[in-house]
Amino acid sequence: MADDKVSYPQKAFEDIRAGLNETLALVRRRGPSQIQFWFIALMIGIASGFAALLFRKGINFLQAFLYGTHDLRHLHSFAGEMPWFWVLSLPVLGGLVVGIVLNWFTPDGRVRSVADVIEGAALNDGRVETRAGLASAAASLITLSTGGSTGREGPVVHLAGVVATWVSDRIHASGITARDLLGCAVAAAVSASFNAPIAGALFALEVVLRHFAVHAFAPIVIASAAGTVINRLEFGGVTEFALAAEGALTFYVELPAFLLLGLLCGIVAVLMMRTIFMADDFASWVQGRIHLPPVLRPAFAGLMLGTLAIFFPHIIGVGYETTSAALTGELLTAQAIFYAVIKVIAVAITMAGRMGGGVFSPALMVGALTGLSFGLVATAIFPTVSGTATLYALAGMGAVAAAVLGAPISTTLIVFELTGDWQTGLAVMVTVSLSTALASRFVDRSFFLTLLERREVHLAAGPQAYLLATVRVHQCYRTPDAPRAASAEACSELISQGIYISPNATLEKAMPIFEKNNLVFIPVVTLREETGVELHGALFQVDALRVFSRKLAETAAEEHS
Repeated sequence: MADDKVSYPQKAFEDIRAGLNETLALVRRRGPSQIQFWFIALMIGIASGFAALLFRKGINFLQAFLYGTHDLRHLHSFAGEMPWFWVLSLPVLGGLVVGIVLNWFTPDGRVRSVADVIEGAALNDGRVETRAGLASAAASLITLSTGGSTGREGPVVHLAGVVATWVSDRIHASGITARDLLGCAVAAAVSASFNAPIAGALFALEVVLRHFAVHAFAPIVIASAAGTVINRLEFGGVTEFALAAEGALTFYVELPAFLLLGLLCGIVAVLMMRTIFMADDFASWVQGRIHLPPVLRPAFAGLMLGTLAIFFPHIIGVGYETTSAALTGELLTAQAIFYAVIKVIAVAITMAGRMGGGVFSPALMVGALTGLSFGLVATAIFPTVSGTATLYALAGMGAVAAAVLGAPISTTLIVFELTGDWQTGLAVMVTVSLSTALASRFVDRSFFLTLLERREVHLAAGPQAYLLATVRVHQCYRTPDAPRAASAEACSELISQGIYISPNATLEKAMPIFEKNNLVFIPVVTLREETGVELHGALFQVDALRVFSRKLAETAAEEHS
């Protein structure tokens, strides 16, 4: 009897384990059913939510330890009273550690962020780099804890992408399933990071997946809700920012002012993005001229940041204290303008130094300062028909962030959820729409897509532009023994003219060759030192177009399902 009592729980445990293994095997073979997929989405939401929470808590712990304060909402005020050499040293030491981490664990010493998640969703079947992603999260954690002037949303989004990639690889998820799981992870991470469930879900759809397919909506909402619950269990239901009072919008009469503010915020967003890109190009040029080892590039940026922080501690970290001051109208016009300029410079230095972090929080700060300065001027000129200057700060915060992210819908909602003010929706929507429309004319839709364009990854123009890069020549060329194959003589003649292509090349490289030379096929060859030219077959234009058409159809089916 005793043996039976002991063996029964063991047998039950073995049955449960066998059932789980059988379920996992079934999911790997056939893909998850709808119920299973929602359960997986919930688990990914919980895991990504905890990852975002731990990342945020890690920053808080390190900042409190290094700067010696537990009131992190007033970090820059406290830093302004610290010894100057400590304020200077922290970013330098942080930069040294960041340089070591990135150059050891990434192939190019570059921090992964939201742009890489977008690229993973579009081109890599919903996967992101795992090793480089974890290293980037560590680097961004150190950067934000030691005085770097960026935001935490970029590394958090990519960290969530690592979670989704791990799960997708374990269940052998197909492209559409893996992309949906990636969207779930991103939604949960944004929601857990900012206590913004609606904006988190829409951010995943609008920015990462770049479509609003019905099949993806339910699991993404489930994951977003899970991330929000995790945030509220730790921080409660409080909003990130507290407004001084409800904004009062004098409708119709005051709306033209918000139209002008939208245009101004669009210009500010473009200047901010271009300053970051120019700083990165300049830093790369300087690095090449002085032969600076890549591992020291973040440390030199930290030296510049530390020097700046001695005089302007407002640049340290995500800048919530200054943003809150703008939203409550505690700054003068000159202060608001000056702090906005200094913040843009600090963000450009941090990112040009390859130190890590995101652009969303800095964009919120710059936008709030831009809106406040505009509002102070507008309410002074037209005091009888104007609301409060803080209402302009709220609208400006959303407008600059939306233009930088290229996400007017989710950014509008995240501003409401960060502040808890839903009464000024018309002013914010008008400002956001104008700023996004203007900024998109001068960049490739957003900061992230422009960043990818600079790396020759063409996602801004849509699937018709980037799908060709997802197909390799070896996937669709005809071998010499295939029906209607190209003759060896015809291939040799084209090869002698220097017209050929590698089997590992993409159709993105092949299509211009077809168009330029008006060809029916291109020889597919490998150049070897020992044997010379090795002919594999020929890529026919009709085959390439057939594959491209099928890819377009699959993408359209996914986006409209």
